[in-house]
Amino acid sequence: MALNALNLADRGQRIGLRLITRAGSLPLLHNPEVRRTVEHLLYRGSKGAFVALDRATRRSFPARSGSGAAKRTTAAAPRREFDLTPSEDQDMIRSAAAGLADDVIRPAAAQADADRSVPEEVRRAAADLGLPLIGVPTDLGGIAEERSAVTTVLVLEELARGDLGIATALMAPAAVATALANYGSSAQQATYLPAFTGDGLPAGASLALMEEGPLFDPLSPSTTATSRGGDLVLNGRKTLVVGAAEADLLVVSALVDGEPRLVLVEAGTRGVSVADDPAMGIRAARTGRIDLDDVVVPATHLLGTTDDHLDAVRRARLAWAAAACGTAQAAVDQLVPYVTTRHAFGEPIARRQAVAFGVADVAIELAGLRLVVWRAAARLDQGKDASRLIANARQLTARHGAQIGSQAVQFLGGHGFVKEFDNERWYRDLRGAGVLEGVLLV
Repeated sequence: MALNALNLADRGQRIGLRLITRAGSLPLLHNPEVRRTVEHLLYRGSKGAFVALDRATRRSFPARSGSGAAKRTTAAAPRREFDLTPSEDQDMIRSAAAGLADDVIRPAAAQADADRSVPEEVRRAAADLGLPLIGVPTDLGGIAEERSAVTTVLVLEELARGDLGIATALMAPAAVATALANYGSSAQQATYLPAFTGDGLPAGASLALMEEGPLFDPLSPSTTATSRGGDLVLNGRKTLVVGAAEADLLVVSALVDGEPRLVLVEAGTRGVSVADDPAMGIRAARTGRIDLDDVVVPATHLLGTTDDHLDAVRRARLAWAAAACGTAQAAVDQLVPYVTTRHAFGEPIARRQAVAFGVADVAIELAGLRLVVWRAAARLDQGKDASRLIANARQLTARHGAQIGSQAVQFLGGHGFVKEFDNERWYRDLRGAGVLEGVLLV
């Protein structure tokens, strides 16, 4: 993943004033040449920041014809040896995401969870950094010069370290933009991507795969799309759709001729209805339910192939595992200083063997999960089969993510039960990271 200098300079909305204040502390910028170039670009980019955007009505997407074949981001350059060390560009964008998490997301997290809403200034700060365009190639107005799952994993981890609910809300439109960039035709890209790459906040959008019922299989959705002439007629229900009430565009999974496919559905289409669907966790993302009742869309709204649907499911699962790493890291970061400063019976409770071993187990589980996630992302970037590693990451997230959250609450004792500490919220969020489908994408 590399940041295109001219692109960032010309599209000032991607770089906000907040990044300028953070830039001076980045280790990468100790190099005078790098620092001079970046400061020049940040200055130019900041001049266009904070443009107001009216989101009172849903966006319309006038159909446009694409020119030639669809544009795709190039594959990441393979490394000669196994090395998960982030490149300089990856480290720089991760540092920017970390700054956003520390300075903007974490202070707003508790209130966002209570209100089930992400503050406008948080959304704008993320948009100014260009995070919703992390998977869109520069030729289409994004910031990606190469398709890199590793870069997206690093960004998701840092944002979720600030708060998983807010991170999910911020990156849900990014998943749709990435899906259009990866699977869309040139006409679909020309029609829909400008709503994400233009000035101001990106369009409200969500990758809607989740459905009701136990043991839901995303590769066999109950939602159907029946061919009728040159159209598709969709019927079904999608649950836990992030930002459903504000969504302008949905990418839903449905069975088309017996095969699972992704379908583009504009939220204003007749037959699409929205209901609130609050969840135990990721409350800041304000989940809702989407009902599709004889929704008619052109057959050209099919996004990608059956293989692309499978690819999206796997990449979404890896994205949730990466986000779980970030939230688990936040829990550990809060837990360790607590047990080393909390005194009982005349000494820190960390000196009690049960506590010390328990904290060590949490750290080991997190390190193991992170290694699997990074390895899976690296294999995707190499064009290799990562299905087994992604399945491992999913299983570890479902098992150990919730355990880490539970242990962090348990070791805080009474403080783990109240909202004075963030661990109770992180525990609720981690419960869902191993079961949710779609929404995020690497």
